[in-house]
Amino acid sequence: RQSPPAAPGADIPADVTAGVAVFDRRTGSFTERVNADHRFRSASIVKLLLTLDFLWDRGPGYDIPQQDRGRLEAMLRSSDDDEASHYWGLRGRSAIIERMVPRLGLTGTAPPPAAYPGYWGYTSLTAADTVRIYRYILDESPAPVRDFIMGNLHRATRCANDGYDQYFGVPSAFEGPWAVKQGWSGFSSGGCTADGTPAAADTA
Repeated sequence: RQSPPAAPGADIPADVTAGVAVFDRRTGSFTERVNADHRFRSASIVKLLLTLDFLWDRGPGYDIPQQDRGRLEAMLRSSDDDEASHYWGLRGRSAIIERMVPRLGLTGTAPPPAAYPGYWGYTSLTAADTVRIYRYILDESPAPVRDFIMGNLHRATRCANDGYDQYFGVPSAFEGPWAVKQGWSGFSSGGCTADGTPAAADTA
């Protein structure tokens, strides 16, 4: 009997540095790893760690004050940077990363450089550690934590609060339902509308 064709690997242009880690939770193994331990700027992916740090010691009920609930929902669904900056400053900046690294067993995650203490998006993160973060959320975190985070990621808005179109990557390649926390750095924002079409140019 003929064997099924092998799944295609990651198609990465020669002039692009990419980190890829695809983990199959059913088999408990990686199906693809390319530069999985290469460090990149986390950009807004670090908002997952900000949320986990906030919720870490709130058990057993993991009740979230209403004001914080609204802030965290905006940060997770619409990637609100102001809310991320609020929690970054409130909870000790780089100390958040220093707490979360041993808690989750991360090996390639590091705080922003000392010269950029307020830049939470400059946190270093690898593809392998991103998998580890999601494995913790999905398979190890208390149910209220998992449900809160994943419930909001299932409700990711097309337009981020800064006007960037968040429906790239997984949302553009797969039919729903899916849950996603996006991150981008060095790209201009603005111009996204709710239906995904570019906003009309201002001719005034």
